[in-house]
Amino acid sequence: MVLLERRIGLLFGLFLGLLLLAGARALWIGGVRGQELSGRAAAQQVQEITVPARRGAITDRNGVELAVSEDSATVFANPRQVRDPIAMAHRLAPIIQRPYERVLQDLSERRRGFVYLARQIDAVRGSAIEQLKLPGIGVTTEPRRRYPRGSLAAQLIGAVGTDGYGLAGIEQLRERELRGEDGRRRIVSDAVGQPVSIVDQKVGRPGHDITLTIDAAIQERTEAVLKDVGQTFQPRGAMAMVLDPRTGEILALANWPAVNAEQFGRAPVQNRLDRAVGFSYEPGSTFKPVTVSGALEERLITPGTVFQVPSQLQVSDRTIHDAEPHGPEALTVARILAQSSNIGTVEVGLRLGAARFDRWVRAFGFGSATGADIPGEAPGIVPHPNHYSGSSMGNLPIGQGLAVTPMQMAAAYQAFANGGLVRRPHVISGDPAPAHRVIDTSTAHRVERMLEGVIGPLGTGAEATIPGYILAGKTGTAQKADAGGYSSTRYVASFIGFAPARRPRLEVAVMVDEPHGAIYGGVVAAPAFQKIASFALPYLKIPPG
Repeated sequence: MVLLERRIGLLFGLFLGLLLLAGARALWIGGVRGQELSGRAAAQQVQEITVPARRGAITDRNGVELAVSEDSATVFANPRQVRDPIAMAHRLAPIIQRPYERVLQDLSERRRGFVYLARQIDAVRGSAIEQLKLPGIGVTTEPRRRYPRGSLAAQLIGAVGTDGYGLAGIEQLRERELRGEDGRRRIVSDAVGQPVSIVDQKVGRPGHDITLTIDAAIQERTEAVLKDVGQTFQPRGAMAMVLDPRTGEILALANWPAVNAEQFGRAPVQNRLDRAVGFSYEPGSTFKPVTVSGALEERLITPGTVFQVPSQLQVSDRTIHDAEPHGPEALTVARILAQSSNIGTVEVGLRLGAARFDRWVRAFGFGSATGADIPGEAPGIVPHPNHYSGSSMGNLPIGQGLAVTPMQMAAAYQAFANGGLVRRPHVISGDPAPAHRVIDTSTAHRVERMLEGVIGPLGTGAEATIPGYILAGKTGTAQKADAGGYSSTRYVASFIGFAPARRPRLEVAVMVDEPHGAIYGGVVAAPAFQKIASFALPYLKIPPG
């Protein structure tokens, strides 16, 4: 009997010990490891994702949409809740249009509680996936950037990345205003991985819209003209810009080759370049009015001042020639510009002198960025007189030996078109920048009259003529520098002009890099000016005159 009681007591004690051990284990799990296990469970049931804010639209001056955001679907997964990654990958890959192997790799990442399977796909495909109710698979709405006009002004507008950040152009420059503030979303799933609710959602703030000074109709016409130039002359690249010289508003800014804005990142780097601000070149003869303006301002010449122009001119070790051979002749300053005489312009520059020439070059803004609201603007290169060689004043007055951008040239020509005043060129709509005076009104008017002669029957820009309108402008044909000097085969052809000459409301600049078949600005670029201006003048209801 005593033995039986001892055995019962032993069994009871053993049972009690096991019970206490189990309780201690439960307390340890619940207390010591509870937070860790709870976190693991939460990671399997809750995903927290960023909801990008709806990006602001970019429109032209008339409200035409150039860049907008639309709803798209983003597909994500919790690999820990995907029971059969192989079968799931086979079902999803065709819908989200990704390689099966890549989808399988993502779904097999068991250590991760969240993975994107597809970003910003069509909402229709996202809806199809939602209807499948696949365990561990979720779909959320995300804004996607679209460019309704395709390649129109693509280099200017730029592009955004998958995460919605601006990568180039206005999209990059105005990132802060366009982007807005992202939201946060917590998605709770049930035991089999089906999303059941969205909790703790932080609502994002949409970005601000931006209105450009660009006119989509003028932009479209300008790009069409550049396309014709590209097909005809097969250059390395080309650029054309239209602006209002009174305000500095840019109405069109086109580049060739064109780039599809929807696939901006896939385009060759050189095609993504906005040549208006990022392409530096020696301007050649379009620079000659700057030299003449400086001499006029210093009262060293008048439009009627006569220079004896020889058949060639020696400046130190450099021999200056004109484009067309000729014997000694007497030319007024006006004829020097109209005929684009290199020798005559160098003589004007020599009369001005290196120090005064440099001062006027910089007064026109060369050597410094214009401050245009476009990213990537180059300042150009203007040598200091201390670094001039003996032949520099045989090069610089005719636009060789220094580098400029098309934007700088367009800004400089505002002075001739706008009574000596220049405003910062801009593409973001708003109040125009304050004007600053570069040359006297009288000087601007005299240069403008001389530039009318360039487009006359005896000038180099006759191909720019538009019936009914008095025009002013200048051709440029600039050799490109080679290692040993200047190339005899590579040129930049250009033309800059404005209309109507006496009451300018429109300025057009055209630059063509390394054209083939023809090289002269009067042949390659002036006709492009004529086609662009012939459309824009009546479109803007600018009367002849």
